[in-house]
Amino acid sequence: MIDQYVAINNALIKKHKVWCQLILTLILGTGFSAWAANLPNGEALVQQLGISQQDHVNLNKGDIVYFDVSEGDEKELAAGAAMYLHGSPAKAVAFIKSKGLVSIDGEVTAEAVIPAQATLDAFKGFKFKPGSEEEADFLAAKPSSQFNLSTQEFQSLKTISSGQPDAASQAYQKILLQRWQAYRKAGLKGIAPYDRGNGSEANPAEELKIAAKSSKVLSQYFPELSKAWLNYPAVLPVGAEETFFLRNRQVENRPTAMLLHRIMLTTEAGELLLARQFYAGHSYNSTQLVIACLPYQDGSLVFFANRTFTDQVAGFGSRLKHSIGGEQARGEMTKLLKNMRKAFK
Repeated sequence: MIDQYVAINNALIKKHKVWCQLILTLILGTGFSAWAANLPNGEALVQQLGISQQDHVNLNKGDIVYFDVSEGDEKELAAGAAMYLHGSPAKAVAFIKSKGLVSIDGEVTAEAVIPAQATLDAFKGFKFKPGSEEEADFLAAKPSSQFNLSTQEFQSLKTISSGQPDAASQAYQKILLQRWQAYRKAGLKGIAPYDRGNGSEANPAEELKIAAKSSKVLSQYFPELSKAWLNYPAVLPVGAEETFFLRNRQVENRPTAMLLHRIMLTTEAGELLLARQFYAGHSYNSTQLVIACLPYQDGSLVFFANRTFTDQVAGFGSRLKHSIGGEQARGEMTKLLKNMRKAFK
């Protein structure tokens, strides 16, 4: 039993560095739009999120503090963090828009906005290195956790000629286009499950549905947006602005295609950002992030609530896996947010 726990621990130390890094992958390179809403002030949100009095003091001193985010599924890892920045929300937005993701995350190898009328050309930012092991593994992939693909997508790989130049990249680009089109047309209902083999599946659509329903800040202060987010492609509230992104990021030393949907708003009280990663190539299933940036003292309080779903924390030893994963994620999150603060100065 001890040996099993040690093995789980060692695996998770590697895995959970990936999940906490997703927070910054989702945050940066994004702007905000104009829309009035009734967000609480920073002090009120600190209390509402259950941040202790001592952590509140530490927050004012510049520490990064954490708050509990309830988990609604055994595959879910949820984490909340708050940080004080010496700069207005508007200044924080300007930094994010001008510096972008690559300023602090060197693991992103390609990034592009997906236009509304996207064709296959919009997905050429993701490519396998010709002759690489990853390319060969993709062409030979079968249902498992090595790649996040549906049963139909795995079947399509059998028709590809491995002798054709860039065959793997072109096949994956087509899959990404089709997944983006399906999501644009049907929202969460359009997200195909991942075939894990032996009749087992991972269901990112159901995971993101759980995440959308679990966001208390979103449902309490933005009920119209909350409903539209859950039922996308329902009409968004006036002033809500959406953007889609394709990113290629190194995760566990592997190229990882990511499809992201983001909605940005500026309220009378501060800034709000919603982000949903509705496709990831491997290592985890899906992610949702809610960010609030509110005026506070001579700067801003920034609140993050991140929900990541992965098969890695389910099953045998789930409680231990969640405990180890949460601790490891907080440590890595602290490093990343400190990098963000340093770059912000």
